[in-house]
Formats: sequence, C-alpha cells, structure tokens
Amino acid sequence: MFDVGASELLLIVIVAIVVIGPKDLPLALRTAGRWIGKIRRVSGHFRSGIETMIREAEMEEMERKWREQNAAIMKAHPDVPADADPAQPVAASAEAGALPAPDASPVSPSADAAGHTPPAAPTQP
Repeated sequence: MFDVGASELLLIVIVAIVVIGPKDLPLALRTAGRWIGKIRRVSGHFRSGIETMIREAEMEEMERKWREQNAAIMKAHPDVPADADPAQPVAASAEAGALPAPDASPVSPSADAAGHTPPAAPTQP
C-alpha cells in the first residue's frame, strides 16, 4: 500500500529525532504502536463484519435457488410417494403389482426365527 524506501525511512527517523528528541522518542514510538494496533483491530473487525454480511447474502441466494429447483423438481414428478425407495426407478414401482410384497416371503411353517428350514427327513423306499 505505502511504498517507503530506505532513504525515505531514514529521513523520517532523522526528522523524528530532531522534532521529538532522543529522550521522548521511545514513548512516542510506543504510543504510535498502540494507535496502529487499535486501527488494525478496528479495521479487522470491520472487514470480518463485511465478509459475514457477504457470506449471509450468498447463502440466502443459494437457498432461494435450491427452493426454486426443489419446487421445479416436485412439479415435474408429483406422483412419486414420499416413502418410495430413491434407488428404485419410478417405472419399476408402477409395475410393482407383478413383484411379490417384501413381507410375503415363501417360508415354510417349520422354519426357525432366522428363516432357516430344517433338513428334510430321509424317505424309505
């Protein structure tokens, strides 16, 4: 931001020693350092506030776009039930009448709790 070369810095130091004096120069530099620190803190706080406002505005814009896209998707596919399996295509769920129901499994009455059937008894010829 400020381009201060070595010769310009030397001139500032010489003027400061002449105007302030070598006795009061450390106190003046300490005071200047405190003021610079305060200015940096205030500017950092201001910058973070601006960045937060920008992030919130971007999030609001993204949420608005997501709501619009969601509404368009819901309009395009109104007949999909809410409890449908997303991995299963919609066309296959329309033909679900040809498939057996998930809880109607062909298990014999003598099956144990794990679904295993006991081995068949040997038959006599």
